[in-house]
This record gives sequence, C-alpha cells and structure tokens, in this order.
Amino acid sequence: MTLIPIRPTRRQFAAAASLLAMPAIVRSQSAPIELSVAYSIPVLFKELMESLAKEFMARNPAIRIVLRAPENGYEEIMQRNLRDAVTNTLPDIAFHGLNRQRTLAERRIPVDLKPFMAADDKTRELGFSQSLLSLGQVGASQTGIGFALSTPILYFNANLVKEAGGNPDKLPTSWDEVIKLAAAMHDPGKTRTGMFFDWTITGNWSWQGLVFSHGGSMLNADEGNVAFGEVPGQRSMAVLRRFVDDGRMPDIRPDTAFQDFFAGRLGISMQSTAQLGRYNREIGGRFPLVCARYPLSSPTARLPAGGNVAMMFAKDPVRQKAAWEFIKFACGPVGATMMVRATGYMPATTLPAQNKDMLADFYAQNPNHLVSIRQQDVITGWFAFPGQNALRITDVINDHLQTVVAKRGAPGEVLTKMVADVQGLIPRKG
Repeated sequence: MTLIPIRPTRRQFAAAASLLAMPAIVRSQSAPIELSVAYSIPVLFKELMESLAKEFMARNPAIRIVLRAPENGYEEIMQRNLRDAVTNTLPDIAFHGLNRQRTLAERRIPVDLKPFMAADDKTRELGFSQSLLSLGQVGASQTGIGFALSTPILYFNANLVKEAGGNPDKLPTSWDEVIKLAAAMHDPGKTRTGMFFDWTITGNWSWQGLVFSHGGSMLNADEGNVAFGEVPGQRSMAVLRRFVDDGRMPDIRPDTAFQDFFAGRLGISMQSTAQLGRYNREIGGRFPLVCARYPLSSPTARLPAGGNVAMMFAKDPVRQKAAWEFIKFACGPVGATMMVRATGYMPATTLPAQNKDMLADFYAQNPNHLVSIRQQDVITGWFAFPGQNALRITDVINDHLQTVVAKRGAPGEVLTKMVADVQGLIPRKG
C-alpha cells in the first residue's frame, strides 16, 4: 500500500512554528500550561481581554489562559489579591493600577521582570519606551510593564460648543475658559448641563490631576508630611468648588454623567482618555466629539499617568516563563494595537504608531486619540501613598471631595480637615 503524505494546513504549520518558538522548558510540558489572569474594569477590558487570550493561545498552543471573573475597579482587584496572598491563591498574572504597585511591592508579591527582559533577545524588538517603562518601576524593580496608559483629557460635544458661542477648533485651555463655556451651555429648560469633572476616578487620580497641574504634590520629599494643603492644593480645591458654583456642575454620579454626555445633554466632560473608545461607540453619529488637553495652571504643571500594568505573581519557574510570554504579547506591538483600537489608552510600546499595518493610519484618522499622546511632555507618576493605609487614604480623600461638590463645607475648611485626616494615616518617620 502506498502511503499518501498529508500536507499540514497553514493553521497547523503556524501552531507548530509557535510551539517551536516557545522556550524549551515550556515546550517540554506534555499538557498545556494553564495560567490564571486577573484584571478589572470589565466595561473597558472584558471583551479586549477575551480577544487577547484567544489570539495569544492561537499563537501559543502550549499555554492556556484562564481569565478570572473581572473585579469592578483597581481598589477591588487590590483587595482581592491581598486576600489571595494570604490564602496562597494568587493569579499567575494580574493587571493592576499604576498607583497600586507600591502596595503590592511592599508585600513582596510581584516578581521583578527585569531578569526576564534581560534574558530575552526579543525584548529589544518590542519597542518599549523607557519613559513609559519607568511607570512600572518601584525602586530598582520592574514591578510591571505598562499595558494601558492614560492621561486626563477634556471631552466636548462640538454641537453644544457652537450653540454656546464657542469654537470647536479653538477649545478652552484654562479652567476659567472651561467654566465660562460650561455656564453658557447650562440650560435647565432643555435638561442640559454644561460640565462634569469626574472627581471620583479611582485612586484619587482626579485630585492628583488638579494638584499636579497647579504645580503641587501629594506629600513632601521625604513623605513624612502631607503637601496638598499648600497653595497648589488650595487653588485646586477652590477650582473644584467653582465647577459647581460657576460652571453649574451637578452633584451626580459618573454613570449618570456618562449617559447624559452620550445622549447629548452634557457639554463638557473631564475623563480619562481610557474612556475614548467607549465614548466613540456610545455616541455613534449623534454629534461630533472633540477632545482637548487638560488645562495646566502652573509653569511646573504635571499630569498623572493613569492606567494599569501587567504584573507577574507566578513563583514556579516554568509558569514564570509562560507568564512572561503572555505579558510580552499583551504589552507588545500586537497586544497594544488591539488595546488602543478597543479603548483610548496609550501603549508602552512605540512601534504600533510607526507601523501602517498597526496604528499609524488609525491615529491619522482619529485625532482625538492623539491628545493624550501629546501630553506625554508633562506626564508623571500616579502617586501611591505609602504604608498599610493606602486604600483607606483613597476613601478619606474621596469623602472630603464629595463634601465640597455637595456644598456641605467651604473648600478651605474641608481641605484643612482632609490634610489632618490623611496625615494621621501615613507612616510616621523614625
């Protein structure tokens, strides 16, 4: 009997090639290595994570990705993983907010990624920006690699801008101009609101944005004393109240503001660029959306980088090598391209923006996505409060900001109380 050779399909050939490309220690496993992956904010990341896992497994048949049910936000996934550390049930990989790396590093939970980067010849081909890589560093360790990075920006309904006498091609560059335009848009008879500044964004990111853009900081240089009670913080708290008093900003929850903006009832929204993909999808063709840089109020102004990093928690050497392959894929050019198209975040790799087959044409056709990238000249870290009370400090600051927005206290008095409360929660020096 003559045996007829069976030619492998293109898919089978690709799978075999992917398998051979894997590190030998991973290929030697008789069954696929199963990695658990934790993430949060499903409204932004659920479909993306599912797509990433599917694409990665198609390219890497020796590794199986199991996504945990997503947590609602960065605080929730932090609390979950801190419990996991106690019960020895940590995921192999987790995506955490930039400002939560410090808390995890203080507990020695993440694995330093520097040795994996140094040992992998392909690392230099990933196009990781050194400045954005630095956002994933705690001390001398590469605690995480940026997956989805953001800055605060302003979203405008171009139609309402025109109706209020503004120019969508020349948008406000100061808070005074924003407040004036918002007041002109405000029209209760048409159930129309001028502006919403989302002060509730996770990890006091919005408060940091106000203080940093006024030239201030959260703590002093040795982190022994609260610094946001100084002049930049005072001006920031006063501006927050002016949004309410002069800009007619209502005391509503972000979910309500989102729906109002999507429906054309809200003119200006301060949000993370992370939400841009969602804004585009929800608005559809209802009205033109234009975005602008966040107002800077000081010659030394900075803006906090938001977003999350991919972190490795796996301790077994074989699982670590497999985990590095997934992190490298998710944060590298292919994963970054998928992420940008699905959201409004920036990647940590510069390659997709230079490649016409990835994001070069996308950015040319979607100028709103360039606003955040053009703010990299003033980007700084998302501050992480030290010590065991980091999560509690977040809640304390939010409670005081709510008091100002709800007009239950004068900005100066609230700020004084907020400083005292946070001072009592930071570690004492010596």
